[in-house]
Amino acid sequence: MLENNYFCKKMPKISPVKGLNLFHWRRLIAVLWACLPFWACYSFKGISVDPAVRTYNVQIFENQALNAPSTLGVDFTEKLKDKIRTETRLLLDITKPDVEFSGIFEDYRVTPVAPKPGETVAFNRLEIRLKVNFLNNNEPEKGWSTPKSFSFFQEFASDKELLAVQDQLITDISKQLLEDVFNAAFNNW
Repeated sequence: MLENNYFCKKMPKISPVKGLNLFHWRRLIAVLWACLPFWACYSFKGISVDPAVRTYNVQIFENQALNAPSTLGVDFTEKLKDKIRTETRLLLDITKPDVEFSGIFEDYRVTPVAPKPGETVAFNRLEIRLKVNFLNNNEPEKGWSTPKSFSFFQEFASDKELLAVQDQLITDISKQLLEDVFNAAFNNW
């Protein structure tokens, strides 16, 4: 009699993935739930920030490089703040941060490369070099005892004016410098 009841009929397997029933979904959710505490300490981008570090500050990078655009230091500072904010769990704190960044742009140089026959140059190279201080106020031994130097360059055709390609070159070079500084600070590279 119960078998003919509408509510006792077997429900069909409903699963977005063929072959997985409700039991398998529950097991999968349980495993993911168990792994959740470990995700708080590790990022899938390879960044492992010490759990004791909660705040950061980036002081404005000084621009001491000759011929560099006047906004180079401020732009780099804001990009580094954004990178830390978006790729870590750290919060900006300008009063008493756990980790601090500061630095100086030392060099902004255009040099000729790849000479062609007849003493003409096929490419020019824009190179940007900076020194960065990284302090860990919680554990000073995890900071850098001396500033680290970072540099990167991009080449451009010699028939182009620097002013025509400068903004894109600075953007590309800054991306690499940001990665280098970030990885050196948080991944000990």
